[in-house]
Amino acid sequence: MNDWDKLYRRAEGLLSRLEALLPAQQSNSGWDTAVAFRWRKYGRGTGFIQPVAHPHHITLDALRGVDAQKKLIDQNTHQFVRGCPANNVLLTGARGTGKSSLVKAMLTKYAASGLRLIEVEKHHLTDLHDIVEQIYRRPERFILYCDDLSFESGEPGYKALKVVLDGSVATASENVLVYATSNRRHLMPESMQDNRETRHIGEEIHPGEAVEEKISLSERFGLWVSFYPFDQDQYLDAVGQWLTYYGMGEMTPPVREAALRWALGRSSRSGRVAWQFVRDWAGKEETRQI
Repeated sequence: MNDWDKLYRRAEGLLSRLEALLPAQQSNSGWDTAVAFRWRKYGRGTGFIQPVAHPHHITLDALRGVDAQKKLIDQNTHQFVRGCPANNVLLTGARGTGKSSLVKAMLTKYAASGLRLIEVEKHHLTDLHDIVEQIYRRPERFILYCDDLSFESGEPGYKALKVVLDGSVATASENVLVYATSNRRHLMPESMQDNRETRHIGEEIHPGEAVEEKISLSERFGLWVSFYPFDQDQYLDAVGQWLTYYGMGEMTPPVREAALRWALGRSSRSGRVAWQFVRDWAGKEETRQI
């Protein structure tokens, strides 16, 4: 093998490695055909906004036991879509009570009015500035959606999210809001050690720096919406809603008893548990008829 062949093979290998680091090409047609998107990265390259071909469609009527929360988020989203001032939203509380579903229901309701949703995973939060740069000139209204969000101390996405919520030196884009869901009210773990830094001055309580730092991120969300565990009546109401959705008719005493046993076995009553029970019940009923 001569020197030219060696050089050619080395150059070919180098180009192959470089191509692996380049971002995939983003199709501009996605803006006209999709309403939901994901932020994606290819190798170590620049990220891109990828259309979601089959987004999860859910309506507000399908969510039970969270009427107060629906009203708050619906009003905020309505303001945003109409071009009026609106707040970033932090949805926190009990698991399975409809936090994520409520955000998706906003897209179902307001997509025709120009609302779009971009899902951003926690380990990509450091790219939030790049995402905003790609969409701030567009006519649509964008929700940057972060699901099941929580941070450990020192994670880089924590500060990146604070910058986007506050706008940093540059003002926050008027066509972008952040909607985040979390099981933690302050998004970070809290320990007894943090409370030891609390100082008492007269009759006032002054939290220590560690506590202040953990609270500072959640305080940047203008709207806090809390979700609570369902009581038995709320749980059974959700079961009845999903029975109707699957065409199973009204709740009978055997179904009610089975639904309560299902919740007892899961040690939880929530909209998600109700949905899972009805899917199991409906599936068993259908297989009996085959």
